[in-house]
Amino acid sequence: MFKKILIANRGEIAVRIIRACRELGVKTVSVHSNSDSEAMHVKLADESICIGESNAASSYLNIPNILSAATITGSDAVHPGYGFLSENEKFSEILSKYKIKFIGPSPESIFSLGNKNNALKIAKKFNIPILGSGEDTTITSVNEAKIFAKKFKFPIVIKASYGGGGRGMRVFNSNNEIEKHFDSLRIEAKNYFGNDSLYGEKFLSKAKHIEFQIVSDPKKNIFIILGQRDCSIQRKNQKLIEEIPSKYVQIKNIEKISDNIKKMLKETNYEGLGTMEFLYQDKEIFFIEMNTRLQVEHPVTEEAFNCDLVKKQIRIAAGDSIITDDKQLSHSIECRINAENPKNFLPSPGTIKYINLPGGRGVRVDTAIYTNYNVSPHYDSMILKLICKAPKREEAIKIMLRSLNELILEGIVTNIDLHKWILKQKKFTDGSYTTNWLEENIKKF
Repeated sequence: MFKKILIANRGEIAVRIIRACRELGVKTVSVHSNSDSEAMHVKLADESICIGESNAASSYLNIPNILSAATITGSDAVHPGYGFLSENEKFSEILSKYKIKFIGPSPESIFSLGNKNNALKIAKKFNIPILGSGEDTTITSVNEAKIFAKKFKFPIVIKASYGGGGRGMRVFNSNNEIEKHFDSLRIEAKNYFGNDSLYGEKFLSKAKHIEFQIVSDPKKNIFIILGQRDCSIQRKNQKLIEEIPSKYVQIKNIEKISDNIKKMLKETNYEGLGTMEFLYQDKEIFFIEMNTRLQVEHPVTEEAFNCDLVKKQIRIAAGDSIITDDKQLSHSIECRINAENPKNFLPSPGTIKYINLPGGRGVRVDTAIYTNYNVSPHYDSMILKLICKAPKREEAIKIMLRSLNELILEGIVTNIDLHKWILKQKKFTDGSYTTNWLEENIKKF
């Protein structure tokens, strides 16, 4: 096992990793920007070190500064969390040159599967259903985007090859929209992921978003798929609510597809956690991307299966054995609480003047906020994850609604009331919602 892990991230995910390390008996180092000096992850870690200014490019995306922090503190491993450098193969490769373990897949795996365009080609090779040809569809100009649209017909979606979390992607319904928004999409991809490479897919208008949690340890020939999460409640391609199991999804040939996924993981020597994301429509699924990292919504799977994915991830990276007999015990739902206006989704930074967190049976809260905490305008607006579980979906929804009523955050605007509204809608309770349902109905809120 590692002696000291540097956590190259911030917020609730940094706190989550620190807790796992503490339970494993591993020392932790937190890194932080100037504006995060009073953050919870800084207070909880054994050591902390400032790595730059508030903007992410100067701190949480600054590889030389993070490498220096790892070297100075004697860290023998780095956990990247999600976002920032978690899917950056150059970062993983640089760490390995300095004999520091990157807790995640190899640089080769990140390049082949973390790059969305490459992943589609690999998925096709292993007979995993995809949208599009599975050939090289890299799009670098307005004209190439128009050519792709002519071949696959509108609507299409163009995405960042190194994207994730709903960033760096846009649906296009006409050539006029391509001319108007393509260049800004490239800029967004560059700003968020450090790479403006784009690719295209056919867009499904009535789809659900389904994803498979992967746990892979090629050294021990262990390849696990932990259930199917339904992440279809989204706004602007950003997930708001996730749940497991996907009760209203019946996938054709699921056993064969699962076997092919495991073959792909084995032959690509994939190590650690990952999530394979699919669109589901008419009982068929189509692979769209793989996130070669820990997911934001990993707690919803942890609660359903009563397991600790972060500990598994760290143990695999350290070469230790992991428990593999996880069985689904509960129905679990996660609501992402964001500091934003729930109608127009504009961020709402500011100081939290008072906070009351829910509790009781079947309730989990993952957060890094506290009374008088300052929500920064420099980072993602998600400030808390509320996870509720019960034996049945209907009971899990009731526990979630009760917990949302107990959750009080004063001083900033949040989307708590939006979550309450969604959970009471017939489309949600009967499971007939799709990825575009919220966008089409938000005006009724």
